[in-house]
Amino acid sequence: MCARFPDFRLGNVLATSFTGTLSERHGTAVERIPTPQRLVDWLAVNGLAVDSCTPAQLDLARELRESIHAAATAAAVQDALPPAAVRVINDRSAQGRAAAVLTPEGTRRWQLSSASCVEDALGVIAADAISILAGERDGKLALCASPTCRAAFFDTSQSRTRKWCDMNTCGNRQKKARFHANRRKDPSAAE
Repeated sequence: MCARFPDFRLGNVLATSFTGTLSERHGTAVERIPTPQRLVDWLAVNGLAVDSCTPAQLDLARELRESIHAAATAAAVQDALPPAAVRVINDRSAQGRAAAVLTPEGTRRWQLSSASCVEDALGVIAADAISILAGERDGKLALCASPTCRAAFFDTSQSRTRKWCDMNTCGNRQKKARFHANRRKDPSAAE
């Protein structure tokens, strides 16, 4: 992977990790898949390797990403799902060709055929989004508490009260800010 691009923010949930390829949506946005090759890299890291990606396929991927984000955000705040987003998610799911396979460890993994293309990988991501949005998985959609991020994430913590999309980025940033604010209020606390 090219060092000039920002690192991927990887999570345990494919669909919401995919929406994380655009972060800091309410601040200075960070695009983590700015080129077709960068999408190929992200897909490979997430077990959906494809040989190549065109600019048009990158546009399809970004459209899916934004549709998942819009639908997940609506679900997290208990609003109606946006019809246009639902249509894109359903279209991408229907257009993909992939098979769910059982690993020797007893887990499910998606397998793309040897001739797979970006649309097949997007179909897997869309299917993952559908399973979350339809409430088929144990967890809850939530929005990151960071005012500049507000990323949708799937909370599978036992209490379902997670506040940050990623503790290593947004959560850590907020903890640092709180620590420095407390030090400014009480300088003797640093001693």
